[in-house]
Amino acid sequence: MSPFNENGKIWMNGDLVPWKDANIHIASHVIHYGSSIFEGFRAYESSQGPVIFRLRAHTQRLYNSCKMYRMDIPYTQEEFNLAVIDTIKSNGFSSCYIRPIVYRGYGTLGVDPFPNPVNCAIIVWEWGTYLGEEALEKGVDVKISTWQRMAPNTLPALSKSGANYMNSQLIKMEALMEGYVEGIALNTSGNVSEGSGENIFVVVNDIIHTPPLSSSILPGITRDTVIQLAREKGLSVVEEVIPREMLYIADEVLFTGSAAEITPIRSIDKISIGSGKRGPITKILQDAFFSYIKGEREDKFNWLTHVKLN
Repeated sequence: MSPFNENGKIWMNGDLVPWKDANIHIASHVIHYGSSIFEGFRAYESSQGPVIFRLRAHTQRLYNSCKMYRMDIPYTQEEFNLAVIDTIKSNGFSSCYIRPIVYRGYGTLGVDPFPNPVNCAIIVWEWGTYLGEEALEKGVDVKISTWQRMAPNTLPALSKSGANYMNSQLIKMEALMEGYVEGIALNTSGNVSEGSGENIFVVVNDIIHTPPLSSSILPGITRDTVIQLAREKGLSVVEEVIPREMLYIADEVLFTGSAAEITPIRSIDKISIGSGKRGPITKILQDAFFSYIKGEREDKFNWLTHVKLN
């Protein structure tokens, strides 16, 4: 059974079209060469109605990623933001996951992407907790992947491109087949990079550590959110290279991402992390995050975009 409600609408190149009519040609460049850039973020049901969390930051990253691949989006960023809002309104969702995608379409087939049009689409659907309903409280069991993140100067890790996620699929499949929920990838230096679709934080002696952008990580919006919320709470956050073994002896380890939100890790390679359950700093960060998106506090960082369904 499809996880999607196929009665909804998808925004494609400026038009809202029925879900089942949102198709592309089999000869589209993106299918053969992975030439796509995408985003993933959420709208939440808050005390003030539906809100999109950090819409502008996500579309800015979309435009930055496209710039690296010389893909000119035929809409301004503000037009794209309005299209996201219109897509949510047309589907009537009070909360949903949002997937904008920019891709090379139908034109010619060959490695050269330039003859092909740059197409855009926005998909929204109702999607629950990414790593499991109990994961936010009880944590997840993960492993260090045998697959590494891409080396510098091969593919741009700062770009959220479809091609990069072939690497993510290898990490994810290996973890699932070995009985884990997720994998953690190292970079080519053997230091901690990120999960298949999540950034990572490590807590040692009440100091929060996270790998720098130079560790082949995606510049996560939730990662940035956690850093700002932690510092607002008076917690120390350090961006630095993290050796693999630091994970095993940490007091707490957690994933962050638009899909995973803030998820504690309870074991890595069958080694229990800290007490083997969600730690106090992870709980502080979760409480700060969820109170923000639920509209229970002032939107001091201007992160919420309100959607009026009626």
